[in-house]
Amino acid sequence: MGYVVEMREISKQFPAVLANNRVSLCVESGTIHAIIGENGAGKTTLMNILYGLYQPDGGEILIKGERVSFRSAMDAIRQGIGMVHQHFMLIPRLSVADNIVLGDEPRHRFHYDRRRAEEQVNEVCRNYGIAVDPKALVQDISLGMQQRVEIVKTLYRGADVIILDEPTAVLTPQEIDDLGMVLKRLKERGKTILIITHKLEEVMDFSDEITVLRAGRHVVTVKKEDTSIPELTAYMVGREVHLGGHKTEVDTSKVMLQLSHVSCHAEGRQALQNISFTLHSGEILGIAGVDGSGQTELTEVVAGILPCQEGSVAFQGREITGDSIAERKANGIGFIAQDRHRHGLILDFSVEENLLLGMQRRSEYISRRFLQDGRKIRAMAEERIRDFDIRPPLRSSRASTLSGGNQQKIIVAREMGAIPELIVADQPTRGVDVGAIEFIHNTLVEHRNRGGSVLLTSLELDEVLMLSDRIAVMYCGRLVGIVDAKSTTREQIGLMMVGRRPEEVES
Repeated sequence: MGYVVEMREISKQFPAVLANNRVSLCVESGTIHAIIGENGAGKTTLMNILYGLYQPDGGEILIKGERVSFRSAMDAIRQGIGMVHQHFMLIPRLSVADNIVLGDEPRHRFHYDRRRAEEQVNEVCRNYGIAVDPKALVQDISLGMQQRVEIVKTLYRGADVIILDEPTAVLTPQEIDDLGMVLKRLKERGKTILIITHKLEEVMDFSDEITVLRAGRHVVTVKKEDTSIPELTAYMVGREVHLGGHKTEVDTSKVMLQLSHVSCHAEGRQALQNISFTLHSGEILGIAGVDGSGQTELTEVVAGILPCQEGSVAFQGREITGDSIAERKANGIGFIAQDRHRHGLILDFSVEENLLLGMQRRSEYISRRFLQDGRKIRAMAEERIRDFDIRPPLRSSRASTLSGGNQQKIIVAREMGAIPELIVADQPTRGVDVGAIEFIHNTLVEHRNRGGSVLLTSLELDEVLMLSDRIAVMYCGRLVGIVDAKSTTREQIGLMMVGRRPEEVES
């Protein structure tokens, strides 16, 4: 089996960082090849070079043994390379078929032939065993189905090599399983798949071969059967990684947060129904549940983003039900949002400006002339960048240019740097690498050890069990029950996640 892709000694320099430093990659035809590494390791840059979005400063690329030079993505597409980006490149108001054929539309008498487009899309789907509805509007289908549309779009253009950038970052567990079956069918039909990912369990499930990058350099390429998750983690980070932090005994007598009979609506449906619980000082309360059970809406009610129609929210004994987001932040509530692009960052702002968001009116950043004190703001930004290991360490960099994990670190640095009493963390490690996960875990546990409180949601049940002192399980917007994390099992939590009461699942 020969190499379909060879990248030899590829280098790429950006103004602030050497993203790829003489990286070599060889990919066998008809295999699934994973490219892993920490955020900022150079994975996406390398694949953007292969797809023609960037041009390398050094090195060469061979496709099926022939040396090529890509000046644009169109050049790569002509050579049989397709790419599905982490943030899908689809137009919501158009149909599935319209999106797939866009730019290469079938025509009849100089007009777009929609019926033929739908027939061609159906033919591609039949050939590769991928189910999509060509007539459906993209805005009406799930994220998992949108990803299938992107894959079909590459196949429609004749791709033999398909690059997937963080393909499972926005998918539910069921959608991840479905993606795995799609990739295996594509492999059986002779396609070559390149996956950029952080999730090592999926690497071991999906891939045949694995390449690890660290700090822009190639570390190792190994067969899946010749390695393990701990070994891959050590290759990625350069050391052993310990998740979950180290908890110490702490006083939990003070009630920090209290919800009483809270109900609310979101997007025209009942999102929360009669939710009541307390969260104490020195405690991490984990919220478990299948995706869409109300976890995000709960965090948004506490943070002040979503109003509650019934019930009350109290913080440190004072009712805050009607308080604004700014008032809650000023009083000691920090919020790490699930959707960092929508609720966490302004991508066109610099790292420094994003670190200041929500705190720009604080007295310590205002000069005697009632203007922002640039010197103090610069000092704050440089301190946060150093303490939270934000890379590249440049306060002037646009947030949009940073990797997902470093964008997440900006949010964690801003919210924790304000020294809150309560941190509301909605899936804080979603889509970040294992090194960043370790850092975020340690940050949350250290906050708890100092007597602070954490309200945590995660779709990763192991993460909830690892970090939490108590676990509240939600099902269809209701609170099923609250259990002690030390004395419960993942099987019991799993049963509660489908609506069983705690007393019904006790062993």
